[in-house]
Amino acid sequence: MCRGAQQQWDEAQIQHLARRLGYDLCKTLVFGPETDRPLVRVRTLVSRMEADAVIIPSLAHFDGHIPDDIVQVADIITVNPENTYARWAIPPVE
Repeated sequence: MCRGAQQQWDEAQIQHLARRLGYDLCKTLVFGPETDRPLVRVRTLVSRMEADAVIIPSLAHFDGHIPDDIVQVADIITVNPENTYARWAIPPVE
């Protein structure tokens, strides 16, 4: 898939998952290789919008790992594979 087609596919998958999980998708961010400090930008926007979650196509969009400073304020949800990295852990029932 060419870059434009891949971006459209990713956006469609994010929109579908957001609807299925009951989220109101309010903004889609697209960064290029020239974007300065993309994780800082994401974290700033999440805080300003008081977002509950950030939905990304895959962990590859965060260089293969979950950024601690983002998951401290919002859940991170990946489309492929579908997974949720929650901002807090639910303690086990004893």
